[in-house]
Amino acid sequence: MLDLKFVRENPEIVKQNIRNKFQDQKLPLVDEVIELDAKSRAAKQEADDLRSRRNTISKQIGGLMAKGQREEAEALKKQVTEFSEHLAELEVQEAELSEEIRKRMMVIPNIIDASVPIGKDDSENVENERFGEPVVPDFEIPYHTEIMERLHGIDLDAARRVAGNGFYYLKGDIARLHSAVLSYARDFMIGRGFTYYVPPFMIRSDVVTGVMSFAEMDSMMYKIEGEDLYLIGTSEHSMIGSFIDQILQESELPYTLTSYSPCFRKEKGAHGIEERGVYRIHQFEKQEMIVVCKPEDSMMWYEKLWKNTVDFFRTLDIPVRTLECCSGDLADLKVKSCDVEAWSPRQKKYFEVGSCSNLGDAQARRLKIRVAGENGNKYFAHTLNNTVVAPPRMLIAFLENNLQADGSIRIPEALRPYMGGQEKITE
Repeated sequence: MLDLKFVRENPEIVKQNIRNKFQDQKLPLVDEVIELDAKSRAAKQEADDLRSRRNTISKQIGGLMAKGQREEAEALKKQVTEFSEHLAELEVQEAELSEEIRKRMMVIPNIIDASVPIGKDDSENVENERFGEPVVPDFEIPYHTEIMERLHGIDLDAARRVAGNGFYYLKGDIARLHSAVLSYARDFMIGRGFTYYVPPFMIRSDVVTGVMSFAEMDSMMYKIEGEDLYLIGTSEHSMIGSFIDQILQESELPYTLTSYSPCFRKEKGAHGIEERGVYRIHQFEKQEMIVVCKPEDSMMWYEKLWKNTVDFFRTLDIPVRTLECCSGDLADLKVKSCDVEAWSPRQKKYFEVGSCSNLGDAQARRLKIRVAGENGNKYFAHTLNNTVVAPPRMLIAFLENNLQADGSIRIPEALRPYMGGQEKITE
């Protein structure tokens, strides 16, 4: 959410940002906010003037009563009552205007960074850099669930009977591999100075609306019926939410956190849930990284975060690339974002396995996460998040890139301690 003062003073910048995101239907919101804000400030000024006049008159009443001028005092009392009644009306008006402003401000997109490429959708995202040599072996690579099934590692039919499409049973060495990757990711991030968390897997609505846009909320979140609780779509939601209504000490920044959680997503409006795949599913597990920092440090941390994911995948011998998200592909709260994509030898192309985002002060402003500076001034923190790893999607890249000609799966050296020293997975 933007600063209302910024919108009031820079309406054309806000409108151009909306155009850059190809959301022209939101352009009227800017003028509406400015008009409502003018009315709100006028009502507040009138209310302040009334309070001042009421206080002055109240003091006069005491003096008149002391002098025995009861009739004059009663006339002023009547005036005070009228002021109080009008004040009550103005306070209701202020609250209503404030809520109307808030509704509009919540859907006006954040100002994107000047470095973000302008484009309508993800088809116009821009490749930044490749890491590792993408290889296509001289033998056929089966579809990922075929590899898992041949290794007795997945049961989609049973999951469909129990929960429907978009769910899975992992078993045997594939299930162990899944857990090993998450354990390795945990220790990898701890080794980089991040504090490990296991957060709540449900959050309240005020946290949901604080960490994401209404469009994201509608397409992702599962609501717990009869409760003010939602299942999280990523542990970022819980982790950023933990700072709600807090004043942080500048000397304690940055907070560098890494968290494990299951994730639950409706995938509403997505390309569809695959019947035989685990690329887009309703339930998965993920290791995440989160940073809360000073505004001047957020771009530096943005660079560090995506590099952590690249380094993690390279230790598992998986070629990756980074893809800069264009303006039209950025969620409304994001200032800048890039995807980390892994190489798929079967498809001979890269696919998304993680996303790194700088949200500026958007989440902090919604959640009232402020920092007390050394000079006594208070300001909103900046927040960032990035995927370390999200199996089972990551398992697709792992299995394809480590598949051997004999059908076995090679276990990279970094992962072997988490697999009991096992060097390969066989039938």
